[in-house]
Amino acid sequence: MLPISNNSSPVKKPKTPPDFPSSSSPPSPSPKASSSSSSLDVVIFKSYFLFPLSRHPRCCLILSLLLLHLLIFCFSHYLPTPTFSVTLSYRPLPLSTYSAFSAASISATRSPLSAPNPDPDRPSPAPNSSPEQPPPPGVWVPLSPSPNANPGLEPDKRCSYGKFYVYDLPAEFNAEIYHNCDKLSPWGSRCVALSNGGFGREATGIERIVPANLSHAWYWTDQFAAEIIFHHRMLRHKCRTLVAESAVAYYIPFYAGLAVGKYLWDGYTPKDRDQHCEKMLDWVQEKMPYFNRSNGWDHFLVMGRITWDFRRSKDDDWGSRCILMPSMRNITRLLIERNHWDYFDVGVPYPTGFHPETPSDVVLWQNFVRSRDRHTLFCFAGAPRRNYPNDFRGLLLSQCRDSGELCRAVNCTGTRCVNGTSDILETFLDSDFCLQPRGDSFTRRSIFDCMVAGSIPVFFWRRSAYYQYEWFLPAEPESYSVFIHRNDVENGTLITNVLERYSKAEVKKMREKVVDFIPKIIYAKPTEGLGSMKDAVDVAVDGVLRRIKEQKYREWPEGFAVRLEQLQHGIDDPWPPSCRHRLTTVLPQLTTERPKSHSSFLGFSFWVHAIVDGHMSRWVLVTHEVVHRKAIRLSGGVTRQ
Repeated sequence: MLPISNNSSPVKKPKTPPDFPSSSSPPSPSPKASSSSSSLDVVIFKSYFLFPLSRHPRCCLILSLLLLHLLIFCFSHYLPTPTFSVTLSYRPLPLSTYSAFSAASISATRSPLSAPNPDPDRPSPAPNSSPEQPPPPGVWVPLSPSPNANPGLEPDKRCSYGKFYVYDLPAEFNAEIYHNCDKLSPWGSRCVALSNGGFGREATGIERIVPANLSHAWYWTDQFAAEIIFHHRMLRHKCRTLVAESAVAYYIPFYAGLAVGKYLWDGYTPKDRDQHCEKMLDWVQEKMPYFNRSNGWDHFLVMGRITWDFRRSKDDDWGSRCILMPSMRNITRLLIERNHWDYFDVGVPYPTGFHPETPSDVVLWQNFVRSRDRHTLFCFAGAPRRNYPNDFRGLLLSQCRDSGELCRAVNCTGTRCVNGTSDILETFLDSDFCLQPRGDSFTRRSIFDCMVAGSIPVFFWRRSAYYQYEWFLPAEPESYSVFIHRNDVENGTLITNVLERYSKAEVKKMREKVVDFIPKIIYAKPTEGLGSMKDAVDVAVDGVLRRIKEQKYREWPEGFAVRLEQLQHGIDDPWPPSCRHRLTTVLPQLTTERPKSHSSFLGFSFWVHAIVDGHMSRWVLVTHEVVHRKAIRLSGGVTRQ
């Protein structure tokens, strides 16, 4: 809700941010010795088979049992198995035990990764590590790991889908990127914007807008800070484990978005944009046996920008090609905007300015926005794009002006919405509805700013929210939002007339749904989260662990369930208009000719040949939604997006 920091501010920016999550590695335990599963067979063989049959009248019975045992053992290899995992005797690499830094300044002359072990109850650093000196004043040492991130095998009831392991990446993939914050953007330093654990500086000038006892929970948070926020939380998350072999999933704390940010603009080569991602993938494949045994499908990471910043198909196009690299294809990616045709892209909320410290902060805020007296029917915060033909934002601003007192607009031309103004927050708090056209891409941070303020979003593209944030928003779009197709607006439909049709009771019901979901779309301040109240990080972690565990241990019935996914070849819409977007028949066929990407899905998803309206065919990926036993049939006309 609160806009991002203004990079052009005359205030002198520090060269280093004040905090960074850190970890170190104690020696790893030895792997368990494997035991022979055929010892009984050997005993029986030596005891009965080597002696003459005449001396053992029961030998026939014994031999029969032995043969039966061997037959069962042999045929067991052909029976379906509910798991895709393979038991390997890998020795785990050193385990991370340190968790996170407190929110305070770190000396620019000393790396936070070199802090000593402050807790005598924790394992000491590995024997081959260099001796450490006490940190100088002002340097904060790592906190103790979360009590739940222990090497014990006792299950945590709050982690019903298992636990994840955090890779201890080399500093060049996160710490060095973070400490070079003054060089991450061609528009100026980002150190202030990324400070305070990614939350930025505390918000000022909002005391007249929000309750006094909640002003401490507001920050000027940058919309691209998700990688840092997640990293801090993951190190002390209740579902983190320090035993790599026991993990269901593996988190890669790579700052992909921060690394590529400055290279997106002119003056840099495709090699510059790809270098960090290529090095990271090489390191993970070389050092981590857990990645190679699954081809990465039980790994996940956070990429704090939109998916299109990582999908360069040609050298002269925008962005890096990180997501399109072969080793990245099976990794689950948490992004602020996903490609809804890509199963491994998962949309997570944009960071807003509200970061509560306790569950009571959330409840107080919910009560505040629920009871807020709103005087405006709808509002719009944005800037026209005069260089764009048929500028839709300009059309919305025009309708807002023509609606008089029913609409309030915040014109964000230039830097009006990036200098710490509270006008946007106040506008959303005073409006029943907020207009949410697409931004530079299909999504925009304003969607979540609007909802945190208890305003009901109005969408014009389904891909702005409905196909993006399924884990975080209500399943029924009409329960919390209004959809008006952009073509209708361009053809003369008045937004005022559409919104005035909703009764006060309907508006109240929709707002209640928005308010109920506020905890799921915010990022809490404490590194341990909000306890039993789940925020966006908790929802994302639960979703990733659930997805990976279900895939790993799924026992597929005869009528398996599927979901159609388009091949990742840069085609935005797989069904051309000539086919009227109608899928009439899909015939599942197991085949060895499917594309090699996603080959690790063998056992729980398949490539099928899709016949669309009788004259179009392509290979599509089948994953896990709803299907009949041998074919699926979906009816319906055109679905406008």
